[in-house]
Amino acid sequence: MKISDFQIVCFTVFISLVVLSCDSKSNSEELAEKKPNIVLIYLDDLGYGDVSAYQSGTLQTPNMDRLANEGIRFTNAYASSATCTPSRYALLTGTYPWRNSNAKILPGTAPLIIDTAQMTLPKMLKEQGYQTAVIGKWHLGLGTGQVDWNQEISPGPNQVGFDHAHILAATQDRVPTVYIENGRVVNLDPNDPILVDYEKNFEGEPTGLDNPELLSMKWHHGHNNSIVNGIPRIGFMKGGQSAKWSDIDMADHFLEKGKKYIQEQAKSENPFFLFFPMQQPHVPRTPHPRFEGKSGMGPRGDAILEADWVIGELYKTLEEEGLLENTLIILSSDNGPVLNDGYYDDAVEKLGDHTPAGPFRGGKYSLFEAGTRVPTITYWKGKIQPGVSDAMVTQIDLLSSLAALVGSGEQGPDSQNLLETFLGESQKGREVFVLEATSRTALRAGDWVIIPPYPGPEVQTQVNIELGNSKDYLLFNLQEDPGQEKNLAAENPEKLEELKKIYQEIRSGENKVEQLELK
Repeated sequence: MKISDFQIVCFTVFISLVVLSCDSKSNSEELAEKKPNIVLIYLDDLGYGDVSAYQSGTLQTPNMDRLANEGIRFTNAYASSATCTPSRYALLTGTYPWRNSNAKILPGTAPLIIDTAQMTLPKMLKEQGYQTAVIGKWHLGLGTGQVDWNQEISPGPNQVGFDHAHILAATQDRVPTVYIENGRVVNLDPNDPILVDYEKNFEGEPTGLDNPELLSMKWHHGHNNSIVNGIPRIGFMKGGQSAKWSDIDMADHFLEKGKKYIQEQAKSENPFFLFFPMQQPHVPRTPHPRFEGKSGMGPRGDAILEADWVIGELYKTLEEEGLLENTLIILSSDNGPVLNDGYYDDAVEKLGDHTPAGPFRGGKYSLFEAGTRVPTITYWKGKIQPGVSDAMVTQIDLLSSLAALVGSGEQGPDSQNLLETFLGESQKGREVFVLEATSRTALRAGDWVIIPPYPGPEVQTQVNIELGNSKDYLLFNLQEDPGQEKNLAAENPEKLEELKKIYQEIRSGENKVEQLELK
């Protein structure tokens, strides 16, 4: 059959339109087809000023700086809460933590606070063909509240979307002081069973309160129960001697597990999601001896340098496995900084000119900015162009944003799709956000923040941090006053009433965040 000139022209036009259509796909659409690996690095109590790329402190963090300087450094990014468990809950569920009364700082014996029927970030990614893993600090509860540490522990990370889990149950300063892999305590001797209690000690077991002569680290407040490796902890524990971790080797331990996971996944055709929640610089700060004294700021500074090195080693592993060009790296912190958080470790005495909170007021536990405004970085070699973003983003938004990245239609209850913002393609962020600190909440809306009246002390004296408690409403314009020094509530009553209405609507559930517009 002879093909006419007209047919040739039509075919040529058709091909051109197809090519044009392909070229017109947005960057985010193309990335959804490629299913990139995702590595989420989550530090513990790292402040806005603790990363030198943020140009606020005196510590030098070259590996975090590389991600910041070659990716997007966010200046208006928030954890959902000024404490750890609530932020982790929000991160994995896309839900405000104050909607769940159990999302508060948990003991090591607390039950799992994520409903196993609930959509989570790893579940969403699994549905899109991802292998998923959590390696590091968990602190979201395990089991149903009556855990037998000598049997399989369930439900836990594996029941909320993680194929692989190698974790510490709560925090480094809480018992049980053991690693748990896929529901089983690692290296447990069945002839030396583990017993854990947060109310009373076991007969004959020494404590930090009664046996100070056994301590290598002196407690300041609240950390005077069972002694492990010379360090007094929160809670009581007996047994499990062969399973107990080595504190000074913890960073190396989790790094080894993280590297091994990346290397194994590099051989697979499936994309992977690695949630890597680090223990640094949370207390007890126990950097490996090769980092001791390196910062000049005592164990807290040394632990941050150790964490920075770990991040560099993870980066190097991705590079060696040829994965950097197809891996999105996200780095952030669960809440703001705290210096003395239970131990005498020279964090206050050796601080010098370093400013962990950056230019902000408050810190961990606080409704002021330093409690929840945290360093946040997105890096993707060859895909994200270097830059700085002032857009307001929150960790709650990661679920919906990453769902859009991988082609899922999932939306977290309070999560917004800010994928283009996280990729540096847009400067548009959230308009409003309700932040939380130890069951108290406040509103960030545009350049404004309101903090409702709360009873109680203005300063938590044990940690010497302003809490944001006041008998009156506090109103600040962050654009003009990032340090929140001037309360504008009395002189700007109209703005105060506008924001009170928005705040009350969100807290009562009468309005979705996306529907709210600021005047």
